[in-house]
Amino acid sequence: MLMSLKSTLEISGFKVDTANDGSVALDKIKAGLKPDLIITDINMPKMDGITLIQEARKILRFTPILALTTESQQGKRDEAKKLGATGWLVKPVTGTDLVKVVKQVVPGA
Repeated sequence: MLMSLKSTLEISGFKVDTANDGSVALDKIKAGLKPDLIITDINMPKMDGITLIQEARKILRFTPILALTTESQQGKRDEAKKLGATGWLVKPVTGTDLVKVVKQVVPGA
């Protein structure tokens, strides 16, 4: 799934950096990575997406964060939004729909 999303976004002209779980993503952010957008799954090993959203928000206050997940529970959505998620996409998402949403949330994309 990660490679498919990466390929779709790169074909559309976006530069993509990936992480296999939330802790790796957070380490990259702490090391100075300043992405224009974060897309995270909610269910990941080591650090889940909810925790990543919470921790990333402490460093990147205004960076859009999208949760892309199979989770459709309203409680999870509400928690993610409360912690700073910009949007929520339920898998599967077509490449066209993903690019459309990215262009909506990333200024100048």
